[in-house]
Amino acid sequence: MGLQHVGHREIATFAQDRVNLPSDKAKEYRAQAKRLREKLEGYLKDHPDFSLKKMLISGSLAKGTALRSLNDIDVACYVSGANAPENTQALLKYLAEKLRNAFPNFSPDQVQPQTYCVTVSFRGSGLDVDVVPILYDGDPNWYGNLVSQEDGSFLRTSIPRHLEFASVRKKRHDKDYAQVVRLAKFWARRMKNERDGFRFKSFMIEMIMSKLSDDGVDFSDYPDALQAFFTYIANSDMREQIVFSDYYTPSSVPSSSDPIRVIDPVNQENNVARLYDSSQADAIVDAALDAGDAIDSAQRATTKQLTVAYWQKVFGPQFQV
Repeated sequence: MGLQHVGHREIATFAQDRVNLPSDKAKEYRAQAKRLREKLEGYLKDHPDFSLKKMLISGSLAKGTALRSLNDIDVACYVSGANAPENTQALLKYLAEKLRNAFPNFSPDQVQPQTYCVTVSFRGSGLDVDVVPILYDGDPNWYGNLVSQEDGSFLRTSIPRHLEFASVRKKRHDKDYAQVVRLAKFWARRMKNERDGFRFKSFMIEMIMSKLSDDGVDFSDYPDALQAFFTYIANSDMREQIVFSDYYTPSSVPSSSDPIRVIDPVNQENNVARLYDSSQADAIVDAALDAGDAIDSAQRATTKQLTVAYWQKVFGPQFQV
């Protein structure tokens, strides 16, 4: 009975109204990042000592999985040359200095080195652009050393390959893959606000969705796709290794005793969940069980009021029909 009250169409409407970054905002943010890149490229013409090889929008905005709450965007900046420092903090200071020179009208506090990036704050739009440096040594597949968001260490990565990986999954499902990712991220953000110590980073959600896509899950019905996501988490207990074969053979992944093993699809040596412990894995499973039970109950509910109440256990009181 519950499907008569809340089905795919109602979830899609909720996503459009409450979850998704509006298309005009996404366009505005991309234009802001483009202006940043063009400004830097203009600076580089007069300062060839700053060897910038490529700038790319990365993260959720580039992959089409950004939430309405987005207030900053990531731009990857490939840097090479003898003058580029090899030390993390020195590299961030070096990049901040170049950005301040490129934006002489900005006050110093608008260009600030952080743990893993340099944040450029645009006061007019209120938007922050996180410029993430990647030390580049000429690899044809654009591998380089990224400053890790988690601990500030260098991490080998390829932004073009990450974007290509996401694009392959998106093309299989038209707009539905990205939409279900956004809905799951919205749920996870709510869990972080409501449950002390809850951690479930967006990239891990994307990798689980990518595995489901590779396994043939249909994303075109949003309640069913979300239930498949929560069921996978519950059945695997978050202890099943997730690995892909787009750019390396799964057998090349090093053995690990980490409780959660979600292997970076472009770097087999990087477990993106390496800092999660067993209690955090259990918390994700518990939250997924609760969400899955709520969806099951919503689909069996006999009244609209009861159906909506169960979906609110997943998405919060914002969910209305």
